[in-house]
Amino acid sequence: MTDVTPGPGEVHRRVVAMYDEVLAGRLDEALALIDPDVVDHRGGSSGDHHGIEAWRRKWEGFGRGGAFHDVSVTIEQNVVAGDTSVNRYTTRGTHTASGRRYEVLGMDMVRVRNGRIVEHWALRDSDAIRHQLGQDT
Repeated sequence: MTDVTPGPGEVHRRVVAMYDEVLAGRLDEALALIDPDVVDHRGGSSGDHHGIEAWRRKWEGFGRGGAFHDVSVTIEQNVVAGDTSVNRYTTRGTHTASGRRYEVLGMDMVRVRNGRIVEHWALRDSDAIRHQLGQDT
């Protein structure tokens, strides 16, 4: 019998492919790919977040308020090494209030165990998004 547990690259791709569902508030299928004890290394003032409920709150916040629409994520490159998958991707979307579009590169990395994400890191150029939306400070 062959192992049918998806590898890190496949789990990572599936989570990205479900982004529309996440934005629409349909989280259950995507959350099935997240380990209950996941650690999300968000950094900044919010630091690390632990557990699937923290991940759920993060995703629920993505769809709240309808600040953005027509959001898409395109994986430009994926590299897998052992239990780790890294995506370099382009995120595009429209700011609902202004109608202005943005397009930025980002990168995220996940560590996968038994077909679920157990650890996550991400980098996104938030300054570039603000600049493209005319929200420079």
